[in-house]
Amino acid sequence: MSGGVDSTACALLLKDHYEIEGFFMQLAQPGFAQQKVKVESIAERIGIRLNVIDLRQEFEEKVLRYFSSSYFDGLTPNPCVMCNREIKFGLFMESILNHGMDKIATGHYARIIEHDGLFRLHCGADPKKDQSYFLSRLDQQQLSRLLFPLGKKEKEFIYLFVEQHGFNDFRGQESQDVCFLEDMSTGNFLETRSPKADSSGPILSSSGEHLGTHHGLFHYTIGQRKGLGISSDAPLYVIALDKENNSIIVGSNEELFKDIIQLRDLHWLAGFPPLLDKDYSVRIRYSHRGAAATLTLKENDLGKLLFREPQRAITPGQFAVIYDNTELIGSGIIV
Repeated sequence: MSGGVDSTACALLLKDHYEIEGFFMQLAQPGFAQQKVKVESIAERIGIRLNVIDLRQEFEEKVLRYFSSSYFDGLTPNPCVMCNREIKFGLFMESILNHGMDKIATGHYARIIEHDGLFRLHCGADPKKDQSYFLSRLDQQQLSRLLFPLGKKEKEFIYLFVEQHGFNDFRGQESQDVCFLEDMSTGNFLETRSPKADSSGPILSSSGEHLGTHHGLFHYTIGQRKGLGISSDAPLYVIALDKENNSIIVGSNEELFKDIIQLRDLHWLAGFPPLLDKDYSVRIRYSHRGAAATLTLKENDLGKLLFREPQRAITPGQFAVIYDNTELIGSGIIV
């Protein structure tokens, strides 16, 4: 339980069918005390016991360090993907099961379909709220213990459902993507993580011309146009972050388009790779709609994606998530 509408609806939907308890993670989220009071109030109104699990140290080690070190290495991470694998459906799930629970249910908009003993992850029925992308590093053991009661429902139904149960103050209170940032920018947060991180360097054109000075690679990301502090006759965008030379490379919008992605750390939810003689739909970031691509596998969990059409702002460090129709079959980290 997070204190939001989705986990509240999840508890209400399950209460009449299962013996349930609520579990709340204490992480690095700002305003924890206020959030805890809200969750306690919701649990009391629903009529279930609430358990608070302190995972602050583990969150620091497995998510915040990954988040910070990735940016300092010139990469753009996705902390929610990592948190789901290592914390929410890792250590948090382990703690819940150790409390005597058989399953863990969350308010994610995704679906799990079991067939012949294999648990397959599918997109949520509401395309505007589908959260399967963030679950792309889960495995069969994790999926076998999960329930997603909201997977077949649309968001408006959820608001109406909780309002029928007397919860009328959720609209307009969507949670933010990165819970530990609150009102801080990514750059400001990272400045608190390393006093030496603000290392200035050159901004170069793709032909090598010196155009200006940046103030730390972690302040920038692929595709960025605003805030570069340079002037030119034509729009310029960040097309590469050169960690080795502490340089930012800028170029035209056309230079942002590529049709090949190299992947590392490939992960398959079924535990084995898919067929290679077909097209898959690949999302190169959460907000990406997906594009057709063919997959080539290499040794040591490496691979390559070849897109039918070039894709814009392919970003190292992000997850390329591979779908077969509505089924999420795996993911890899863009290099």
